[in-house]
Amino acid sequence: MKLALMCRNANLYSHKRIVEAAEERGHEIDVVDHLRCYINITSLRPSVRYAGEDLPLFDAVIPRIGASVTFYGTAVLRQLEMMGVYPVNESVAISRSRDKLRSLQLLARRGIGLPVTVFAHRTSRADEILDLIGGAPVIIKLLEGTQGIGVVLGETQKGAESIIQAFGGVNTNILVQEFIKEAGGEDVRCIVLGDKVVASMKRKGKEGDFRSNIHRGGSASRVKITPQERATAVGAAKAMGLNFCGVDMLRSNHGPVVMEVNSSPGLEGMEKATGIDVAGQLIDFIEKNAKFGKTKTKGRG
Repeated sequence: MKLALMCRNANLYSHKRIVEAAEERGHEIDVVDHLRCYINITSLRPSVRYAGEDLPLFDAVIPRIGASVTFYGTAVLRQLEMMGVYPVNESVAISRSRDKLRSLQLLARRGIGLPVTVFAHRTSRADEILDLIGGAPVIIKLLEGTQGIGVVLGETQKGAESIIQAFGGVNTNILVQEFIKEAGGEDVRCIVLGDKVVASMKRKGKEGDFRSNIHRGGSASRVKITPQERATAVGAAKAMGLNFCGVDMLRSNHGPVVMEVNSSPGLEGMEKATGIDVAGQLIDFIEKNAKFGKTKTKGRG
Protein backbone atom coordinates (compact mmCIF):
# COMPACT_ATOMS: atom_id res chain seq x y z
CA MET A 1 0.00 0.00 0.00
CA LYS A 2 1.01 3.62 -0.52
CA LEU A 3 0.42 5.59 2.68
CA ALA A 4 0.74 9.23 3.71
CA LEU A 5 1.57 10.47 7.21
CA MET A 6 0.36 14.05 7.65
CA CYS A 7 2.52 15.73 10.30
CA ARG A 8 4.71 18.78 10.94
CA ASN A 9 7.69 17.05 12.57
CA ALA A 10 8.80 13.69 11.20
CA ASN A 11 11.34 13.29 14.04
CA LEU A 12 8.82 12.89 16.85
CA TYR A 13 8.74 9.43 18.46
CA SER A 14 5.15 8.76 17.40
CA HIS A 15 5.79 9.63 13.76
CA LYS A 16 9.02 7.66 13.51
CA ARG A 17 7.26 4.62 14.99
CA ILE A 18 4.39 4.87 12.49
CA VAL A 19 6.82 5.08 9.57
CA GLU A 20 8.84 2.19 10.98
CA ALA A 21 5.75 0.02 11.46
CA ALA A 22 4.52 0.72 7.93
CA GLU A 23 7.87 -0.07 6.33
CA GLU A 24 8.25 -3.25 8.39
CA ARG A 25 5.01 -4.45 6.82
CA GLY A 26 6.22 -3.70 3.31
CA HIS A 27 4.30 -0.48 2.70
CA GLU A 28 5.55 2.73 1.11
CA ILE A 29 4.87 5.77 3.33
CA ASP A 30 5.44 9.45 2.57
CA VAL A 31 5.62 12.13 5.26
CA VAL A 32 3.63 15.20 4.21
CA ASP A 33 3.83 18.53 6.07
CA HIS A 34 0.27 19.82 5.70
CA LEU A 35 1.28 23.46 6.20
CA ARG A 36 3.44 23.23 3.07
CA CYS A 37 0.56 21.95 0.96
CA TYR A 38 -1.45 23.99 -1.53
CA ILE A 39 -5.05 23.02 -2.19
CA ASN A 40 -6.08 23.27 -5.82
CA ILE A 41 -9.82 23.94 -5.67
CA THR A 42 -10.99 22.97 -9.15
CA SER A 43 -14.39 21.58 -10.08
CA LEU A 44 -14.38 17.77 -10.33
CA ARG A 45 -10.56 17.57 -10.19
CA PRO A 46 -9.48 18.01 -6.55
CA SER A 47 -5.73 17.90 -5.98
CA VAL A 48 -3.08 18.82 -3.43
CA ARG A 49 0.25 20.38 -4.43
CA TYR A 50 3.29 19.54 -2.31
CA ALA A 51 7.02 20.07 -2.90
CA GLY A 52 6.44 21.24 -6.46
CA GLU A 53 4.15 18.43 -7.65
CA ASP A 54 0.69 17.01 -7.12
CA LEU A 55 0.41 14.42 -4.36
CA PRO A 56 -0.17 10.91 -5.67
CA LEU A 57 -3.39 9.05 -4.99
CA PHE A 58 -2.58 7.39 -1.66
CA ASP A 59 -4.38 4.30 -0.43
CA ALA A 60 -4.69 5.82 3.04
CA VAL A 61 -3.67 8.88 5.04
CA ILE A 62 -2.77 8.99 8.74
CA PRO A 63 -3.51 12.54 9.94
CA ARG A 64 -1.42 13.85 12.85
CA ILE A 65 -2.60 17.46 12.91
CA GLY A 66 -1.46 19.76 15.72
CA ALA A 67 -4.12 21.65 17.66
CA SER A 68 -2.79 25.07 16.61
CA VAL A 69 -3.18 24.29 12.88
CA THR A 70 -6.44 22.33 12.98
CA PHE A 71 -8.22 24.58 10.47
CA TYR A 72 -5.60 24.31 7.72
CA GLY A 73 -4.70 20.70 8.45
CA THR A 74 -8.29 19.50 8.24
CA ALA A 75 -8.76 21.50 5.01
CA VAL A 76 -5.89 19.56 3.41
CA LEU A 77 -7.24 16.29 4.78
CA ARG A 78 -10.72 17.12 3.44
CA GLN A 79 -9.22 17.63 -0.01
CA LEU A 80 -7.59 14.18 0.17
CA GLU A 81 -10.94 12.71 1.23
CA MET A 82 -12.56 14.30 -1.84
CA MET A 83 -9.88 12.57 -3.93
CA GLY A 84 -11.01 9.22 -2.48
CA VAL A 85 -8.08 8.67 -0.07
CA TYR A 86 -9.05 6.63 3.00
CA PRO A 87 -8.44 8.64 6.21
CA VAL A 88 -7.74 6.87 9.49
CA ASN A 89 -9.57 9.79 11.14
CA GLU A 90 -11.88 11.94 9.04
CA SER A 91 -11.57 15.72 8.94
CA VAL A 92 -15.02 16.23 10.44
CA ALA A 93 -14.25 13.92 13.37
CA ILE A 94 -10.95 15.70 14.09
CA SER A 95 -12.70 19.09 14.06
CA ARG A 96 -15.34 17.79 16.48
CA SER A 97 -12.77 16.50 18.93
CA ARG A 98 -10.72 19.73 18.83
CA ASP A 99 -13.71 21.85 19.80
CA LYS A 100 -13.79 21.25 23.56
CA LEU A 101 -17.34 22.52 23.94
CA ARG A 102 -18.80 20.63 20.98
CA SER A 103 -17.04 17.43 22.00
CA LEU A 104 -18.53 17.61 25.50
CA GLN A 105 -21.99 18.27 24.07
CA LEU A 106 -21.69 15.25 21.78
CA LEU A 107 -20.49 13.05 24.64
CA ALA A 108 -23.35 14.25 26.86
CA ARG A 109 -25.88 13.46 24.13
CA ARG A 110 -24.53 9.89 23.99
CA GLY A 111 -24.83 9.53 27.77
CA ILE A 112 -21.06 9.25 28.27
CA GLY A 113 -19.94 9.99 31.85
CA LEU A 114 -18.66 13.57 32.26
CA PRO A 115 -17.71 15.87 35.12
CA VAL A 116 -20.33 18.55 35.81
CA THR A 117 -19.36 21.32 33.37
CA VAL A 118 -20.43 24.92 32.78
CA PHE A 119 -19.51 26.90 29.66
CA ALA A 120 -19.36 30.66 30.08
CA HIS A 121 -18.28 33.90 28.47
CA ARG A 122 -19.81 36.52 30.75
CA THR A 123 -18.12 35.93 34.10
CA SER A 124 -19.26 38.88 36.23
CA ARG A 125 -21.57 36.50 38.11
CA ALA A 126 -18.94 33.94 39.00
CA ASP A 127 -20.99 32.90 42.04
CA GLU A 128 -23.79 31.68 39.76
CA ILE A 129 -21.36 29.61 37.72
CA LEU A 130 -19.99 27.97 40.86
CA ASP A 131 -23.50 27.31 42.17
CA LEU A 132 -24.27 25.35 38.99
CA ILE A 133 -21.17 23.21 39.59
CA GLY A 134 -21.90 22.70 43.26
CA GLY A 135 -19.21 24.99 44.64
CA ALA A 136 -15.42 24.90 44.89
CA PRO A 137 -13.01 23.28 44.32
CA VAL A 138 -13.36 23.53 40.52
CA ILE A 139 -11.18 23.24 37.43
CA ILE A 140 -11.18 26.29 35.15
CA LYS A 141 -10.05 25.81 31.55
CA LEU A 142 -9.41 27.96 28.52
CA LEU A 143 -11.08 26.38 25.49
CA GLU A 144 -7.87 26.65 23.47
CA GLY A 145 -5.52 25.08 26.05
CA THR A 146 -3.53 21.86 25.36
CA GLN A 147 -1.22 19.59 27.41
CA GLY A 148 -2.42 21.12 30.69
CA ILE A 149 -1.73 24.73 29.64
CA GLY A 150 -4.60 27.10 30.45
CA VAL A 151 -5.95 24.80 33.19
CA VAL A 152 -6.25 26.22 36.73
CA LEU A 153 -7.51 24.76 40.00
CA GLY A 154 -9.78 27.02 42.04
CA GLU A 155 -9.50 25.48 45.49
CA THR A 156 -11.74 27.84 47.46
CA GLN A 157 -14.96 29.68 46.62
CA LYS A 158 -13.31 33.11 46.71
CA GLY A 159 -10.23 31.90 44.85
CA ALA A 160 -12.33 30.28 42.12
CA GLU A 161 -14.45 33.43 41.73
CA SER A 162 -11.31 35.54 41.33
CA ILE A 163 -9.87 33.22 38.65
CA ILE A 164 -13.15 33.14 36.71
CA GLN A 165 -13.40 36.92 36.81
CA ALA A 166 -9.78 37.28 35.75
CA PHE A 167 -10.39 35.10 32.68
CA GLY A 168 -13.44 37.24 31.94
CA GLY A 169 -11.19 40.30 31.89
CA VAL A 170 -9.37 39.00 28.80
CA ASN A 171 -12.62 38.43 26.89
CA THR A 172 -12.36 34.65 26.47
CA ASN A 173 -14.63 31.61 26.70
CA ILE A 174 -14.03 29.22 29.60
CA LEU A 175 -15.12 25.85 30.87
CA VAL A 176 -15.62 25.34 34.59
CA GLN A 177 -15.72 21.73 35.78
CA GLU A 178 -16.15 19.93 39.05
CA PHE A 179 -12.89 18.81 40.64
CA ILE A 180 -12.78 15.02 40.99
CA LYS A 181 -10.86 14.90 44.26
CA GLU A 182 -11.01 11.11 44.58
CA ALA A 183 -8.97 10.76 41.36
CA GLY A 184 -5.93 11.82 43.41
CA GLY A 185 -4.13 13.56 40.53
CA GLU A 186 -4.32 10.41 38.38
CA ASP A 187 -6.13 9.69 35.14
CA VAL A 188 -6.46 6.78 32.75
CA ARG A 189 -5.65 7.10 29.06
CA CYS A 190 -6.99 4.48 26.67
CA ILE A 191 -5.98 4.13 23.04
CA VAL A 192 -9.04 3.21 21.00
CA LEU A 193 -8.55 1.66 17.56
CA GLY A 194 -11.69 0.80 15.66
CA ASP A 195 -14.16 -0.54 18.18
CA LYS A 196 -11.79 -1.70 20.89
CA VAL A 197 -9.26 -0.45 23.44
CA VAL A 198 -5.82 -1.68 22.38
CA ALA A 199 -3.75 -0.18 25.22
CA SER A 200 -4.28 1.69 28.47
CA MET A 201 -2.11 3.41 31.05
CA LYS A 202 -2.46 5.32 34.29
CA ARG A 203 -0.91 8.77 34.40
CA LYS A 204 0.00 10.51 37.64
CA GLY A 205 0.93 14.15 37.98
CA LYS A 206 4.19 15.22 39.58
CA GLU A 207 4.11 15.93 43.30
CA GLY A 208 1.77 18.82 44.09
CA ASP A 209 0.29 19.07 40.58
CA PHE A 210 -3.34 18.07 39.95
CA ARG A 211 -2.62 17.73 36.21
CA SER A 212 -1.44 14.30 35.05
CA ASN A 213 0.09 15.30 31.71
CA ILE A 214 3.36 13.48 30.99
CA HIS A 215 4.55 16.61 29.17
CA ARG A 216 4.35 18.43 32.52
CA GLY A 217 6.44 15.95 34.47
CA GLY A 218 3.85 13.25 35.11
CA SER A 219 4.58 9.52 35.09
CA ALA A 220 2.84 6.60 33.40
CA SER A 221 2.32 2.91 34.13
CA ARG A 222 0.29 0.09 32.65
CA VAL A 223 -3.17 -0.31 34.14
CA LYS A 224 -6.01 -2.81 33.89
CA ILE A 225 -9.25 -1.05 33.09
CA THR A 226 -12.76 -2.09 34.08
CA PRO A 227 -15.46 -3.16 31.60
CA GLN A 228 -17.25 0.15 32.30
CA GLU A 229 -14.09 2.13 31.52
CA ARG A 230 -13.58 0.14 28.34
CA ALA A 231 -17.17 0.80 27.21
CA THR A 232 -16.83 4.49 28.07
CA ALA A 233 -13.64 4.87 26.02
CA VAL A 234 -15.09 3.12 22.97
CA GLY A 235 -18.36 5.07 23.30
CA ALA A 236 -16.45 8.37 23.46
CA ALA A 237 -14.49 7.52 20.29
CA LYS A 238 -17.71 6.61 18.47
CA ALA A 239 -19.38 9.84 19.60
CA MET A 240 -16.57 11.79 17.91
CA GLY A 241 -16.50 9.52 14.87
CA LEU A 242 -12.80 8.73 15.41
CA ASN A 243 -11.23 5.40 14.43
CA PHE A 244 -7.99 6.08 16.32
CA CYS A 245 -7.76 8.26 19.41
CA GLY A 246 -6.74 8.64 23.03
CA VAL A 247 -9.52 8.91 25.61
CA ASP A 248 -8.59 10.47 28.96
CA MET A 249 -10.77 9.52 31.92
CA LEU A 250 -10.88 10.14 35.65
CA ARG A 251 -12.01 7.50 38.13
CA SER A 252 -14.78 9.21 40.09
CA ASN A 253 -17.08 7.90 42.83
CA HIS A 254 -19.86 7.72 40.22
CA GLY A 255 -17.85 5.88 37.57
CA PRO A 256 -15.45 6.92 34.80
CA VAL A 257 -15.78 10.48 33.52
CA VAL A 258 -14.22 11.59 30.22
CA MET A 259 -11.98 14.65 30.25
CA GLU A 260 -10.80 14.68 26.64
CA VAL A 261 -10.79 12.74 23.39
CA ASN A 262 -7.49 13.26 21.53
CA SER A 263 -7.46 12.61 17.77
CA SER A 264 -3.63 12.55 17.60
CA PRO A 265 -2.55 10.66 20.72
CA GLY A 266 1.16 10.42 21.47
CA LEU A 267 2.54 6.89 21.33
CA GLU A 268 5.75 7.23 23.32
CA GLY A 269 4.30 7.19 26.83
CA MET A 270 1.83 4.44 26.01
CA GLU A 271 4.26 2.11 24.21
CA LYS A 272 6.96 2.52 26.86
CA ALA A 273 4.54 2.07 29.77
CA THR A 274 2.75 -0.95 28.32
CA GLY A 275 5.18 -2.57 25.88
CA ILE A 276 2.35 -2.71 23.33
CA ASP A 277 3.12 -2.04 19.67
CA VAL A 278 0.40 0.55 19.09
CA ALA A 279 1.96 1.80 15.83
CA GLY A 280 1.97 -1.72 14.42
CA GLN A 281 -1.67 -2.25 15.35
CA LEU A 282 -2.53 1.04 13.64
CA ILE A 283 -0.98 -0.15 10.37
CA ASP A 284 -2.74 -3.52 10.73
CA PHE A 285 -6.04 -1.63 11.10
CA ILE A 286 -5.36 0.31 7.90
CA GLU A 287 -4.57 -2.91 6.01
CA LYS A 288 -7.97 -4.33 6.99
CA ASN A 289 -10.07 -1.21 6.51
CA ALA A 290 -8.58 1.06 3.84
CA LYS A 291 -10.73 1.27 0.75
CA PHE A 292 -10.93 3.91 -2.00
CA GLY A 293 -13.62 6.48 -1.22
CA LYS A 294 -14.47 4.89 2.14
CA THR A 295 -15.45 7.88 4.27
CA LYS A 296 -18.71 8.83 5.97
CA THR A 297 -18.62 12.42 4.71
CA LYS A 298 -16.44 12.23 1.55
CA GLY A 299 -15.07 15.65 2.40
CA ARG A 300 -18.48 17.28 2.71
CA GLY A 301 -18.14 18.21 6.40
